[in-house]
Amino acid sequence: MQKNYQQKTLGILGGGQLGRMVIQSAINYNIDIHILDPDSNAPCRSICQRFVQGSLTDFDTVYAFGRDCDVITIEIENVNTDALAKLAKEGKEVYPQPHLIKLIQDKRLQKSFYQEKGIPTAEFILTENKEEVLLQEDFLPAVNKLGREGYDGRGVQVLRNKEELGKAFDAPGLLEKLIDFEKEISVIVARNKSGEIISYPSVECSFHPTANLVEFLFAPADISSELEQKAQEIARKVIIELDLIGILAVEMFVTPEGEILVNEIAPRPHNSGHHTIEANFTSQFEQHLRAVLDMPLGNTDLRSPAAMVNLLGEDGYSGEAFVEGLDQAISQKGVYIHLYGKKLTKPFRKMGHVTLLDENLEHLKARAKEIKEVIKIKA
Repeated sequence: MQKNYQQKTLGILGGGQLGRMVIQSAINYNIDIHILDPDSNAPCRSICQRFVQGSLTDFDTVYAFGRDCDVITIEIENVNTDALAKLAKEGKEVYPQPHLIKLIQDKRLQKSFYQEKGIPTAEFILTENKEEVLLQEDFLPAVNKLGREGYDGRGVQVLRNKEELGKAFDAPGLLEKLIDFEKEISVIVARNKSGEIISYPSVECSFHPTANLVEFLFAPADISSELEQKAQEIARKVIIELDLIGILAVEMFVTPEGEILVNEIAPRPHNSGHHTIEANFTSQFEQHLRAVLDMPLGNTDLRSPAAMVNLLGEDGYSGEAFVEGLDQAISQKGVYIHLYGKKLTKPFRKMGHVTLLDENLEHLKARAKEIKEVIKIKA
């Protein structure tokens, strides 16, 4: 029997660009979205049915917000999981499940989970403080990661030799072997309450040299069919072992020896899936909506090879945003601009993205670099 999805109110913790793009998909289905975000000018504010300004980490605020929703999900991991657990216990549908958000919030728990479940990942050592890191000179070169509250490259410190040990974090974290990798790839996989699972073709990520954010993304990843199959199997294993409902981005390293190692996971729409709005039959944002509302999952095939360029605030500019080069960019065939509704720019702030479609992957790579030079977010 056909379910009435329109009867359910979906609450999203977080009102940034990811929530904004989920709402853009929800509009097509007449689904009401409620948003909780600490920023009174959050990108979602003007397009959701109800906006609540408040802390995502405060128990009472999250609990009160969730009581007015039928289904609750997230667009950021830094939320109060105790409040979500209470809401789930009282009958609210909370996806991803609160205990899984809690696990993913802590990289130490995340890495231990991979080890326990036989999911390939880099060798690591758990550390409690800087003093313990200093004792691991023989483990170098390595990456020191904070257990909690690291994101977008923050809370990550590369330690190549003993001279760099002084940069270690004096907080609970982990020391992970520095991987000599050929490529960084990502696979997005979704699962609904009915147990249906579907994944997207892997994409290749190229990171900004100083901001440690994804600068370019190319789909499909330029890897062999054997490696693609292996990446797909690993992503599906991760979501099955977690028993997670929703969408999950699985970031992986491809080594010169042909190994694939899981780096980190994100239980929400992800930067490595932005291209899917134009490039795939079902966008990651619609897929997330389908997964948490237990709708049938959508086809994930590529319509066309694609590149995605992150639009970051230019270094040295802060203030009201001006998009330089916009007219020149949108005059081109196969160029799609997404601005995130952020009025103010600052260095390396995520302000938007551009997706490019082209049948030729080499053309895409050249065009992505050109677009990066054409569009500049300044003040």
